[in-house]
Amino acid sequence: MRARAVGEANDLPITSSSVNNLRLKLKRLIARKILVETEPGLFTRPGQ
Repeated sequence: MRARAVGEANDLPITSSSVNNLRLKLKRLIARKILVETEPGLFTRPGQ
């Protein structure tokens, strides 16, 4: 999923700053090996 889609799925406000903040949080989850980035901007769980 893309950061914007994650925000929409969680009923978060969709502004450029909120999407950027969410993208940074998703990047931190990549560092913790909770998520992987299959291509730039596309996040998923490992093994999916």
